[in-house]
Parts: sequence; C-alpha cells; structure tokens
Amino acid sequence: MLLGRFSSQIYALLRIVTGAVFALHGSQKLLGWPPMPHMAGAPKGPLPTLMIVAGVLELVCGLMVLIGFFADIAAFVASGEMAIAYFMGHVMTSHTIWPVTNMGDPAVLFCFVFLFIAASGAGIWSVDAAMRRGRVSG
Repeated sequence: MLLGRFSSQIYALLRIVTGAVFALHGSQKLLGWPPMPHMAGAPKGPLPTLMIVAGVLELVCGLMVLIGFFADIAAFVASGEMAIAYFMGHVMTSHTIWPVTNMGDPAVLFCFVFLFIAASGAGIWSVDAAMRRGRVSG
C-alpha cells in the first residue's frame, strides 16, 4: 500500500474536509454565507421549517465532525439527515432512485462517508483524541 502508513492522517483529513463542507451547507442555509448563486426554483423569502432544521443539523454536526468533538454521534445524525434528504429531496421529487439521474450524488456520498465516520470515530487530530489523552494519567 503506497499510502497505508499515512492512513490515520488521511482519515483525519477526510473527517475535517467532510465536516467543513457540510458545515458550509448549513451556514449557507442559515446565514447566507457563502452566497448561493441564484437558481431557478430556489425558495424566496423565509426558509421553510424543514430547511431551518436541516441547516442547523448541517452547521452543528459539520462543525462537530470538523473538530472531532463527539464526532461519531454527530456523524451518525448527519448520515441520517442525508438519508432523509436523499429520499425526500431527490427520490420523491424526481421519481427515480438513481442518484446520477436525480442529482442526489452529494447526499448519498455524505450519507455513507458520515456512516463510516460514525463507525470509525474521530481519530487523530480531534478534540475526542485530546480528551482521551487527558483522561489517561500515568
């Protein structure tokens, strides 16, 4: 394995980047940053309650995964949100289950990456790892 000796660091980068991108989705919904390009059919005015809940979950869970603070729990919740988003926002509206045709690729990938993080824990470079080191005494 060419990169096998760096698997802990690569996993940490996967967790960090995934959390950051997910948190950006939440901040875009809730805070308007980064600005969303105008898209046909985008909701105008106040966000529907479901979008607010999704934004809060994305921002909070994304930041928790990013810093590795209770990352397994946050990733499990985020995985569930993405599964629901996929079926409600992509399958139900397009009437096809295939991600490549219903534009649901990001939701599917987020769902399974978060499921992997939930099963694997935060790993190195995380608050969880720092808290474990702090608990271990002599």
